[in-house]
Order: sequence, then structure tokens, then C-alpha cells
Amino acid sequence: MSDKIFMTSPNQTPRQLRANRGFISSWIGLAVLRVLGWRIEGKIPDVKRFILIGAPHTSNWDFVLAMASILTIDLKMRWLMKHTAFKPYISWLFHWLGGIPTNRKEPKVIVRNVERIANEEEGIVIGITPEGTRKKVEKWKTGFLRLAMNLECPILMVGLMYPTKRVFLGELFHPTGDNEADLAAIRAYYNQFQGKYPDQF
Repeated sequence: MSDKIFMTSPNQTPRQLRANRGFISSWIGLAVLRVLGWRIEGKIPDVKRFILIGAPHTSNWDFVLAMASILTIDLKMRWLMKHTAFKPYISWLFHWLGGIPTNRKEPKVIVRNVERIANEEEGIVIGITPEGTRKKVEKWKTGFLRLAMNLECPILMVGLMYPTKRVFLGELFHPTGDNEADLAAIRAYYNQFQGKYPDQF
């Protein structure tokens, strides 16, 4: 983790990856973070596209922090969420924030849809939680690694540190094609972070 602290604002996002939602949206996101006592450290890398993974994912509060962060730094990010969560009264908000409803029983369809969206966008960030659940898992899913290889793009590792209330925009990881080795390296990187419920990570 870097000791350098940046002002939490859209300036942390390069122009080609900004959603251009406007000042009010960024202000709302920042207000939520401030009320909760959180801040964002680091910058979004100046590249055309990448996969963004966030961990540890142990609480529903992680989603609130993620959405507030996206609004604050005005990041144009598309993220995957199970289709059953897109209820009529809330689906418009999820879509506006970049949500992509997905049926986990159809992984090939998910990959195909994400690849189509990524190829249509000039600059794009695809957000994924590698654990796939808030519960403790022994092994992470490798879908995000395969997707990064298919899109020929790096992976930005974003970490949550609940004790100090920091969201860290961390390092870029370039998959090698060896999923087991890549997962081991990424898991080792995330050992420095701590979720709301550490025993679930």
C-alpha cells in the first residue's frame, strides 16, 4: 500500500474513463464516504481498459462503499451483479451506476456479453468480485483471469481496509495464463487488507 494520499475526487480518474455524471453525483458519493469516515487512496491507471477486482468482500457495506467510490471519482465502470437483484424499483439505479445483470448458471453468456460491451466502448472498466460471494471461500473463481486474457487487458487490484477505512486503488496485475499461479499471487497481495468480517476472507 502506498503512503501517498490523494484528494478524493474525479481527478483520480483519467478523462477517457470518466462517466461524466456531473458534480452532483460526485458530491453525493463523496458525502456518503465522509459520513461513513472513508476515503480513497491512489489513482485509476491511465490505460484504455482493464478488469477491476475488489476484495475482501465480506459485507453488504462493501457494495455501498463501491458505489460511493464510483460516483466520487466519476469512474465509468460496468460491474456484474446477479440478475435477481435487479428488482423493478431499483433496477434503474443499478443500470445507471453501470450494473450488468448476470445469471451465474450461464457463464458463457456472461463472458460473451462482457466482451461485447468492452469492444463497443472506447474506454471501459469491468468490475468483478473474485470471491463471487460474501461468504468465506477456499478458492476464488478464475473467470476474471480468463476474461482479462480474452480482452488482452490488465487487472487493477482494489483493496478495502476496514480498520483504517481506506479504499486503496492498488497495483495493475498482468495475467500470465497460468491461473493457479496468478491466483496465488493475487491472493498474496490481498493478505495486507482486512474486510469488515476478517474471518470470512
